[in-house]
Amino acid sequence: MSEFSKTAKIKIDRRVFTFGGISALSLTLAACSSSTQSVLDGISDQTSGRVAALSYGPIPNEQFPLAAADLSRVPAQFLRRRVSYQTREPVGSIIVDTKNFYAYLVEPDGKAMRYGVGLGRAGFAWSGRANIAWKRKWPTWTPPRAMIARQPELEKYSAANGGMKPGLNNPLGARALYIFQNGRDTLYRLHGTTENWSIGKAVSSGCVRFINHDIIDLYKRVRGNAKIVVI
Repeated sequence: MSEFSKTAKIKIDRRVFTFGGISALSLTLAACSSSTQSVLDGISDQTSGRVAALSYGPIPNEQFPLAAADLSRVPAQFLRRRVSYQTREPVGSIIVDTKNFYAYLVEPDGKAMRYGVGLGRAGFAWSGRANIAWKRKWPTWTPPRAMIARQPELEKYSAANGGMKPGLNNPLGARALYIFQNGRDTLYRLHGTTENWSIGKAVSSGCVRFINHDIIDLYKRVRGNAKIVVI
């Protein structure tokens, strides 16, 4: 084992010990708590992708328990990590970089939490400045009228019919952040997905989709009425 690997291992082991003496790192990270990222902060760029994968373990205490995320088709650069990030946007803002398929939550001291995202197909993408007006755990999904017009089979999930109930198969996933502009609902969301293969691709009908584990993490960090910039 190299000196670097020994150092990284010592840092991990010490942090695992401080969180209750659990000897298995994977068990420590399985709950996807805020301590997960503190482990990542002490690891270099060369190994943080592998360590980050441990933060996508089972989350059994959710309303609909989540299994470990399948990351087999998610490139390592799209896994959640804290990065250096310079911006004039205030701390607490969300910036979605549509060119590179990243969402950043701006933090103090030139840092940001970065998430890989999936975006809207050409012709459906939205951009601009707005705010997060609502936050919902395990939201109901109501397809917009324009979507129902394109896909009439979705009529059963219309607002008149109460929408699709929350659950693992709901397109909004475990959490949704609702984007409003000038006090009006844009109908675009930041939301979870079980289709992890879509992260880093343009496949949705305009919304910004996250691995469910990541949208849960973002949901916990974002304050009400946070600013969002989609560029």
